[in-house]
Amino acid sequence: MMGKTILGGLLGGFALYLVGFIFWGTPLSNLAFSSADPAAAAQLQASMAQALNAGGTGVYIIPDPSTAEGTILFGRGPIAQVFYNSNGYPVTDGSALAGGFILSLVVGVLIALALRWAAGDMATRARLGIVFAGAAVLWMHVGQAIFNHAPWGYILYLSLSDFAGLAAAVLIAAKIMPDAVRADEPTLH
Repeated sequence: MMGKTILGGLLGGFALYLVGFIFWGTPLSNLAFSSADPAAAAQLQASMAQALNAGGTGVYIIPDPSTAEGTILFGRGPIAQVFYNSNGYPVTDGSALAGGFILSLVVGVLIALALRWAAGDMATRARLGIVFAGAAVLWMHVGQAIFNHAPWGYILYLSLSDFAGLAAAVLIAAKIMPDAVRADEPTLH
């Protein structure tokens, strides 16, 4: 039974990775992003290199609202949260793809283990897993749009991609593993 749980988790993790690739590794991902024209992008990149390089790689909130002046500027806008990498990396980064694949397999196995511990048949575990995936995506992603005024278009795309991937992982893992044996049912030895 544990073997089918692990197999279901690995296959579910593979599905999670494939769904993520469809959403983020194809031109479909352009739906999530806004673009600046090339001249403005080059100017912003040069400004970031000059202004943020001393602090290095990190997430910056601009302007910083932890000072009185920053609070006023923040309220006035424009504002930004910048995920900044001072070194850059390839657009298609093989190490990120490999690391993401391993992460998706681990997540798939964790999903399968959680479903294994949930009593019930495939449909019950699938419903439980899908509802939990929806709740997690709402809190972690949609919460960013609500609490931090993150852009709704990006957040909704991210939410849809993560929910679709997690739901696929749940459905595959729940389908492959055998139904749980209830404590009050007799077992054959």
